[in-house]
Amino acid sequence: MKPLKKKVIITCAVTGAIHTPTLSPALPYRPRDIAAQAVEAAEAGAAILHLHARDPDTGAPTGDPDIFAQFLPVIRDQTDAVLNLTTGGSPDMTVEARLAAALRFQPEMCSLNMGSMNFSMHPLAAKVENWKFPWERQYLLDSERFIFRNTFADIARVYQLMSDFGTRYEHECYDIGHLYNLAYFLDRGLVKPPLFIQSVFGILGGIGPESDNVVFMRRTADRLFGDDYVWSVLAAGRHQMPVTTQAALMGGNVRVGLEDSLYIGRGQLAQSNAEQVLKIRGILAELSLEIATPEEARRMLALKGRDLVKI
Repeated sequence: MKPLKKKVIITCAVTGAIHTPTLSPALPYRPRDIAAQAVEAAEAGAAILHLHARDPDTGAPTGDPDIFAQFLPVIRDQTDAVLNLTTGGSPDMTVEARLAAALRFQPEMCSLNMGSMNFSMHPLAAKVENWKFPWERQYLLDSERFIFRNTFADIARVYQLMSDFGTRYEHECYDIGHLYNLAYFLDRGLVKPPLFIQSVFGILGGIGPESDNVVFMRRTADRLFGDDYVWSVLAAGRHQMPVTTQAALMGGNVRVGLEDSLYIGRGQLAQSNAEQVLKIRGILAELSLEIATPEEARRMLALKGRDLVKI
């Protein structure tokens, strides 16, 4: 395995498309709240901000670029963080809807899911009796029947449509096979190193959060990509901090945020995204690991720079 890096990139995933507003009062869904929490997370130490949009009236996930436009300029003006736009959207969005914001704003980075999968959060529907918005419960229940579509054709289309913009990718790999999918696209020349690989653990439908799986994912990436990748890890729910800590000890980078977990401790809801960033930053400090600034992250990931985006 690779030696520990001197600097660790912290990514913060601010709102996502999985959790619903009733599950946590801290989950931002209005543009002003997404912007405010993103800025706070950057000030706390996040070099990369992974961003989704939500309908400001209902909190439902949306790919509407006009809603992204209500918070992206605010974040850009108040931080130097890398703005990483989703192309995953939510499992029930069309590929066109998921790509719309990235095509319009041509960001330094966007996420890219590396394979189709079952992606379910339906057990969350049993945790609440009174919902803030009428869509929430059914949205969660319907996920039991979702297939989160990311076919080879879909992935190739993202690469091809974004190819003129210099955008690079957070390759989200929810299972070992997703690494092999990425290797296929690397061999075809549709993507160039350094690859930024985000290994995802603990999603119902993906690889589990056990420590052996983290090691297996790392070793498989080493075998497939050698020195041509930068590794990061996220874990869902209560596994967030233990798994990201393990990854940091193995030379990896880390992702936290309310997209991935609503909690800061056992049974304790996080008050903000920044609270999670500060917690992982403190853990990294205890491990004698330094965090990367946005500019250091840009150099590590060979990003085009904030001046070449359309925000």
